[in-house]
Amino acid sequence: MAFYFEEPSHTFGEYLLIPGYSSAECIPSNVSLRTPVVKFKKGEESSIMMNIPLVSAIMQSVSDDRMAIALAKEGGISFIYGSQSIESEAQMVARVKSYKAGFVTSDSNLTPENTLADVLALKEKTGHSTMAVTEDGTAHGKLLGIVTGRDYRVSRMSTDIKVAEFMTPFDKLVYADADTTLKEANDIIWEHKLNSLPLIDKDQHLKYMVFRKDYSSHKENANELLDSNKRYIVGAGINTRDYAERVPALVDAGADVLCIDSSEGYSEWQARTISFIRGKYGDDVKVGAGNVVDRDGFLFLAKAGADFVKVGIGGGSICITREQKGIGRGQASAVIEVCKARDEYFEETGIYVPVCSDGGIVYDYHMTLALAMGADFIMLGRYFARFDESPTRRVNINGTYMKEYWGEGSSRARNWQRYDMGGDKKLSFEEGVDSYVPYAGSLKDNVTLSLSKVRSTMCNCGVLNIPDLQKNAKITLVSSTSIVEGGYHDVTLKDKNNNNYPK
Repeated sequence: MAFYFEEPSHTFGEYLLIPGYSSAECIPSNVSLRTPVVKFKKGEESSIMMNIPLVSAIMQSVSDDRMAIALAKEGGISFIYGSQSIESEAQMVARVKSYKAGFVTSDSNLTPENTLADVLALKEKTGHSTMAVTEDGTAHGKLLGIVTGRDYRVSRMSTDIKVAEFMTPFDKLVYADADTTLKEANDIIWEHKLNSLPLIDKDQHLKYMVFRKDYSSHKENANELLDSNKRYIVGAGINTRDYAERVPALVDAGADVLCIDSSEGYSEWQARTISFIRGKYGDDVKVGAGNVVDRDGFLFLAKAGADFVKVGIGGGSICITREQKGIGRGQASAVIEVCKARDEYFEETGIYVPVCSDGGIVYDYHMTLALAMGADFIMLGRYFARFDESPTRRVNINGTYMKEYWGEGSSRARNWQRYDMGGDKKLSFEEGVDSYVPYAGSLKDNVTLSLSKVRSTMCNCGVLNIPDLQKNAKITLVSSTSIVEGGYHDVTLKDKNNNNYPK
């Protein structure tokens, strides 16, 4: 006879947190959101810790190198999508690892033979007023000068005048060696009252530009997530088919942590993939696995050697796995059971395997609930797809700006490896949709707002860190009537366009 769960599975929207005692110390600025990413032994600390509990989903429409840099600046990790060629994914990882905060590779470059007309056209294209003049017009050519808005006047100069005649030549520039630190570069900028500082190698080739205007923005990234070499931390997705070729390429590119991207993780395919990584790299290469929704799935992956376990099947906003296959579980119930198994496994073995909640987040407060229920961090797709930094187009739909967002199981992505069960190399039917999400602006602004709500709620619960939230949170299941009560009700909202209402 089939096994039946006695309780129905629940979603985050069916729960609320009960306030706890808040001391005078319980203020949002005192809350730490630091959290472990990969497994560790009792009494030790995880080798990878995040400063915020958010990671971006392994999706074409969410996570590329630009997203990875933006999220690392805020303290989280982006898992670059694996449904692309091995070479392309490795290049994205390498770009993140080679990116130096504050050190900009010049993308507005000229040769001495260019004209003022070329300067104006380049400014129109890039929006940059500072342009490097190199021997061959490339970002890393021999630096011959700099052009800024102070070097020319359109009203007084012919547009066919050559750059060589009005640029600031190299011998009049203040510059620094390529190995100059960001602090040293900023000190030089302030000492000489510069707007920019070129960094060059011993052969006078341009390496980077450091800009005065970036100084304050770098100061704002107090939570940025860096490795031991002061490079941004980045994750990458892998599958259970080409791992023997993909994993070495990603490791060589510098990926800090990998994650098997699969709709269902309780499988021999995942165990084989983890076994390959352990056999080739031991514990040096970190790899998460999933997705699972119950105790058995978690224990299988933990014993197979996963560094973290991802929870959730069918709860994503673009996922139709449940309606297509009848497989899945309410996200809250899945997180609760898996985290209970995680804690028991920790007590038995002394090894703590972090849990990532993947899917089911509709409102910001669901993040706090997921953490309170035991998740160590949260993977988000739709949330990040809305931002400037996602790799999709911003489009105007009926007067409203939207961003494209599609699932890995959609016909657009055709990521058959994610849904692979050892059969033909194809996507037999769709398990995701192609859609739009409302455009929301910059990642930084939205993440700051969302996490301010998380911190505030944690203070209401009387806790100042995630472990204490997991230990001390009081959570209640709510009725359908109380859900209605939780929103505005029994009132008529004012029409902001109606002048009869008071301002």
